Amino acid sequence: MHYEESEQFYSDLYDELFPILRSITGPGLRQSYDIFGRYMPLERLSIPTGTALFDWQVPQEWQCDEAYLVGPDGERIADIKRLNLEVVNYSEPVDKILTLEELQPHLYSLPELPEAVPYVTSYYKKRWGFCLSQTRRDELKAGQYRAVIKSKFVDGHLDIEHTLLAGQSKQEVLLSSYLCHPSMANNELSGPLVLLGLYHRIKQWPKRRYSYRFALHPETIGSLGMLHVMQNHFRQNLVSGLVLNCLGGSPRELVFKHSRNDNGLLDKLLYHLSEEGYGHSNIPFTPLSGSDERQYNAPGFQFPVCCVSRSFHTGYKEYHTSLDDKEYMGIKPLLDSIDKLEKIFLAFEQSARFENTHPYGEPNLGSRDLYPTLSFFSEERTRQLDELNHIKMLLCYSDGEHDTIDIARKYNQPVTEFANAINKLEGHALLKMLSPNREES
Repeated sequence: MHYEESEQFYSDLYDELFPILRSITGPGLRQSYDIFGRYMPLERLSIPTGTALFDWQVPQEWQCDEAYLVGPDGERIADIKRLNLEVVNYSEPVDKILTLEELQPHLYSLPELPEAVPYVTSYYKKRWGFCLSQTRRDELKAGQYRAVIKSKFVDGHLDIEHTLLAGQSKQEVLLSSYLCHPSMANNELSGPLVLLGLYHRIKQWPKRRYSYRFALHPETIGSLGMLHVMQNHFRQNLVSGLVLNCLGGSPRELVFKHSRNDNGLLDKLLYHLSEEGYGHSNIPFTPLSGSDERQYNAPGFQFPVCCVSRSFHTGYKEYHTSLDDKEYMGIKPLLDSIDKLEKIFLAFEQSARFENTHPYGEPNLGSRDLYPTLSFFSEERTRQLDELNHIKMLLCYSDGEHDTIDIARKYNQPVTEFANAINKLEGHALLKMLSPNREES
């Protein structure tokens, strides 16, 4: 099917994805992957139930066909077919009659948000339950209630999807988002939808210096599965990464949570672009909250993976409730996030360490048509002199120690201004890109 970057396309795609009963495993997750697979060429990694993922284990798949709670008067108090948040995700099967007093320990609501239905999970401990608004809970009357959850746990797989846009270098950027929550908008669908948009933007670039890997997986257990399969590849090739999370909502500013060691190329670029007025915020890493960046930054890996959000890092009351809907998320903020993130990665493309291949004296620029030949003052002459200055700065400081961000700072300009000079010097084989380990890329 045809991808189109428009509000209507993203609105329709959202409407198709929103009602699906997703979890960290199972058919709803795979159905959601298949929908994204229409618009980007995803490859599936499947890890069998019971596989050890470091200190974790792939759980059985959860399948739930029906779940409802019937009150004394026959009314359905909760029904998964009405709203899939109304059952505790990963509930074990049940079919029993209970009094209201017996039922209460199995009910979940939010007194501080009386109209919201909370999102509750119990992935790793068997229990069952229903979620409802506090207002509805307060209306429950004494009597007999029937709780029915037709679910089962089966051996299957943890499924992860990814695709690679190869670049000139094997140095790789990981862009990931999770796809495991049921019907929530900003917390669940904004990240994958923006990921899809970034895939198509980066795919259209005339050239890519870096390779870009796009990944969709369930939160936490999925990133652990990704690391289980690809940790050696990442150790050799991963230069930076970014987890996409909660990119809709009313805040206009992107907030970047930096990596644990705060020493990745993307970390450095984000500070530099802030200095140059790009209009985003930077916050330090913390393991106390966040998403999959916590796994990538664990002490055994320490991969330079950041996390970006509009609303998660500052918090929003609708989080993990039925109030996190399309109206709260909006479609325009997603398109704006795609725009802003593409600009970040266009700048990232100019951020690298190079080595001057002719370091003994200044190379003869005139013989390569890299030196202005006309002395007449004009706007074009000014542009040529600016580019010549960029070339001279790059040749002087491309010693394998300074990267282009360092060089741009010395010249008091954003690294993006050096793009033409970098491309011309590479075209004349005067610069050679280095890997983070000083090896040729």
